Amino acid sequence: MRTDVARSRLRELILGGVYPPGARLTEMEVAASLRMSRTPVREALRALAADGLVRPAGRGVTVVALEEDDLDDAYQVRAALEALTAELAAVRQREGRIAPADLRALRDVAARTAAATAEGRLADAVPLNRRFHRAIAELAGNALALRTLERVWDQIQVSTLRSLAPPARHAHVTAQHDDLLAAITEGRPEEAAAVARAHVLDTRTTTGHEPGPRSEGDRS
Repeated sequence: MRTDVARSRLRELILGGVYPPGARLTEMEVAASLRMSRTPVREALRALAADGLVRPAGRGVTVVALEEDDLDDAYQVRAALEALTAELAAVRQREGRIAPADLRALRDVAARTAAATAEGRLADAVPLNRRFHRAIAELAGNALALRTLERVWDQIQVSTLRSLAPPARHAHVTAQHDDLLAAITEGRPEEAAAVARAHVLDTRTTTGHEPGPRSEGDRS
């Protein structure tokens, strides 16, 4: 569907910083850029407005960045949801409902994230970090939590993209990822939830830096 294509491409451009916070977009300009008709672009902009990535501005829209208080709120929601998904993933693992191949994939992305972060390869570390957290949410088996997290992650990423910088405490971030992975793999729900929550809140409040936009880290 053309609208879905337009929405996906626009979302990528916004999350990638091509259209940064404050940028004003019009249907005509976006349609020309994407080489699409205005109808799917119009619907895509409406969908992105519903997702909180843009807001109406005259005859177009403006890319939105959360204010500091709203960003704090977003991190609190993210912490609660990631604690929930980590707990659910650990429960499902304890009950034998997660395929070994899925756990291997999670370990693999964790290792790749750690390597990219340690080497300062932000272009690789940012998407890998998000893939790691998304993989855990997928293992939880709760579609609503995953969809809500996607929206929160998007808003945080857009709002913190300008502060992207190498992580100051990459070893600490990697250790938290390892603790989270171990708690899920060994089927310890309460520990998984506690580690996930602390990890997200550290990302917001400490001076270290998780691989990603300052959301993840200027504390990540």
